Amino acid sequence: MILVSLVNVDKSFGSWPVLQGVDLEVSDTARIGIVGPNGAGKSTILRILQGAEPPTAGEVVRRKDLVIADLPQHVDGDERTAEQTVLAARPDVSALDAEMRAVEIELGRPDVVADLARMERVLSRQQELLERWVVAGGAGLAGEARAMLASLGLEGGDLELPTSALSGGQRKLVGLAACLFRQPELLLLDEPETHLDAERRARLEAVVAGFPGAVVTVSHDRYLLDETVSRIAEVESGRITMWKGNYSAYAVAKEIALKRQQQLYVTQQKEIARLEEAVKRFEHWARIVVDKRHITQARNKQRQIDRMDKIDKPVFERRKIGLEMRAAERGGVKVLTLEHVTVAFDLDPVLLGCDLQVFRGERIGVIGANGSGKSVLGTVLAGLRQPDAGTRWAGPSVRLGYLPQGHETEPPDRTPIQFVRDVKPMYEEDAVALLGRFLFRYDQMRRPVGSLSGGERTRLQLCLMMLSGANCLILDEPTNHLDIDSMEVLESALESYDGTVIVISHDRYLLDRIPDRIVEVRDGQAFSSPGGYDDWLDARDAAHA
Repeated sequence: MILVSLVNVDKSFGSWPVLQGVDLEVSDTARIGIVGPNGAGKSTILRILQGAEPPTAGEVVRRKDLVIADLPQHVDGDERTAEQTVLAARPDVSALDAEMRAVEIELGRPDVVADLARMERVLSRQQELLERWVVAGGAGLAGEARAMLASLGLEGGDLELPTSALSGGQRKLVGLAACLFRQPELLLLDEPETHLDAERRARLEAVVAGFPGAVVTVSHDRYLLDETVSRIAEVESGRITMWKGNYSAYAVAKEIALKRQQQLYVTQQKEIARLEEAVKRFEHWARIVVDKRHITQARNKQRQIDRMDKIDKPVFERRKIGLEMRAAERGGVKVLTLEHVTVAFDLDPVLLGCDLQVFRGERIGVIGANGSGKSVLGTVLAGLRQPDAGTRWAGPSVRLGYLPQGHETEPPDRTPIQFVRDVKPMYEEDAVALLGRFLFRYDQMRRPVGSLSGGERTRLQLCLMMLSGANCLILDEPTNHLDIDSMEVLESALESYDGTVIVISHDRYLLDRIPDRIVEVRDGQAFSSPGGYDDWLDARDAAHA
C-alpha cells in the first residue's frame, strides 16, 4: 500500500530550482535512504512528504488519516523535561486530560450538585471521557514514556532536567522518543545520527530496523544506511534516481553505471564526430559541384545528429570545498591548561576537578558518552564558559577558533557575504569568489544564514575559521551535516594544519585519522590516552581483560 507519493514535483526558492520533476513513492513497509550533496534538497523532500512545505508544481498524494512523525536535523530544548516532551507528542490524550479536569471542576460546583439531572449529565460525560482516555492508553502513558526513554539510554537524573540542559545527542533521543510515541505509520528522519555516541547509534539502528511502519532517512552515515535501508534515493541536480539495496550496494551499482555511461558517452561522441565530419564533407562538395544530392546528404546527416538522445558526460567527482587551514602565528609551547575545573548545572556537576594540558601542535580527540560533558569541556577550553571552580589558562599568543556543536551562525538574519567581510575586510567581489570556493551559489550568499541547510552552515563556519588564522582549533562534532566529500576535505585540511587541533566527535573514521591523543570525558574527569581511537579501544580492552 502506498502511503504517500510525489508526482512530477518541482520546488524552487526564489529563482533557484531545487527539485525538478521528482517522482517518489513510499509504501507502508518502505526503508528509503536519501543521499546527496549538501543543499541538494534532501531535507526539502522530507518537508514536502510531511506536508510542512508545499511544492511549487506537481502533486503530493497522501493516504487519508496518515500519521507522520518527523525528526528534524536540529532538536531544540526548552523548559520541559524529557518525559513532558514525549507526552506532548500525544495531544489527543492531553486534550482528554484537560477535558476530564474541567469535568471534575464542574462536579464540585454547588449549582451542579443541587441539580440532579445536570449532575447525571456531567457524570455521563465524565464516564465517556474516561472510557476514551483508557482506550487511548492514558492510564499507562507516563510509564510508557519513561520506558521508551530508558530504552534509548535516557534515565535517572537526565529525566529531571529541562531538555535545554541536555546535550545535543540527548535532545536527539528525546525527539526520536516523541516521534515513536505518536505511533506513526511513516517515520521521517533527518540526519538522526548526529550528536549520537556509538552505543546510541547502535540503538538507533535497532529502533529503525524494528519499526513496524515505513521509514525515510536522510543521512551521510554510511554504516546507518547499510544497516537500515533497502533502497537509496539519490538527489542530484534537482532529480531523484532510485537504487535497490543499501548504501554499499548503491555505491557499487553507481560506479558500474557511471562506467557504462562513460562508455556510451564516448561511443556516441565518436558517432557525432563522424557525422559532423560527413556534414562538412558534403557541404564542401556542394560548394564545388552544383548537385542537390550533396545538400540533401548533409541535411540528412545533421538530422541524424539532432534526433539522437544525447548522453550526458558522467561526473565521476563532484566539486569540493576549497578549505585550507593555516595558523597566522606559531604560538607558545603551552596552549591551554585546566586545573581542578568544576562545572555544574543546578548543583549537578558535569565536570568535577578536571585537569587537562594542551601543547602546541597536538591533535586531541575528545570522546565520551552523550551527556558526559564533552561540549562543556569544549566551551571551557574556548573561554566561552567560566568554570564554577578551578582555573583555565590560555597562552598569550594563542588565537582560538571554535566551531560550536550546532554550528550556529549568529545573528541568523545576516548573509554569508556580511559574515565573511566582518571576519576579514575585503571587497565584495572577493567575498563572493571565496564563498564560491565553498560551493555557495550567488543567491545563497545574499540570503540570511538562517535559511541555509545544516551542511551549508557548517561550510560557512569552516570558511570563517579559515579566514581567522587561528592557531588552535576547537571543533565540536565538525562532521555533523557535512556530505562525504566535504568530510574528506576537512580531514585532509586538519592533517596538513600547522596549529593545534581539539576535535570532539563520535566519528570513528575521523578519530582514527586525526588525533595523536584521545581524551575520554567520564565521571567528570578527562582521561588521556596516547594514539588514535583504535589505540584507545585496545588499551581499554586490555585494562578490562
